[in-house]
Amino acid sequence: MTALVIVLGVMLGLVVLVGLLVVGLYNSLVSLRNRYKNAFSQIDVQLKRRYDLIPNLVETAKGYLQHERETLEAVIRARNVAVSAANAAARDPGSASAVRGLASAEAGLGGALSRLLVVSEQYPDLKANQNMMQLTEELTSTENKIAFARQAYNDAVMAYNTRRERFPAVLFAGALGFDAAEPFEIDNVAERQAPRVSFART
Repeated sequence: MTALVIVLGVMLGLVVLVGLLVVGLYNSLVSLRNRYKNAFSQIDVQLKRRYDLIPNLVETAKGYLQHERETLEAVIRARNVAVSAANAAARDPGSASAVRGLASAEAGLGGALSRLLVVSEQYPDLKANQNMMQLTEELTSTENKIAFARQAYNDAVMAYNTRRERFPAVLFAGALGFDAAEPFEIDNVAERQAPRVSFART
């Protein structure tokens, strides 16, 4: 009888220990997941600011770039695709496919903006336009903020994924609904750079 009580006590102790371990892991993963979701919201704020600047930039350039209509339309199309992808990712930053879709859309937008800025360099009157200079300066500043926010997000994702993949969390994470998070990386190396903007008077 005493041996049975001891065995039951040991088993109960193990169950309680495992339960406490699972609760601790769960709380840790929730905290790390909330951290990367918050970090994504900082990216989202900066992306929205950039998306708001782009139509003004295109509108300002339109008067000078009458023969570059295709370039201007490409920027607007890329912006609209990026806005849709950003909205999808903002609704669920934990969705790997939504974050990959945003990264792809951002690569396309970065390429379109770079082409616009290269074309703009060929028009001295546009380069001297005060509104254009101010908008491109704001765009450059926003691009830098996006890069910092993206780095903070990727750091938070790495901390979450590392915790999720370590033992013993790896045994429970999937069953508890903690899927791997996707870092926000731009695929094309050339597009990792913020568009270079130089509208200084020459």
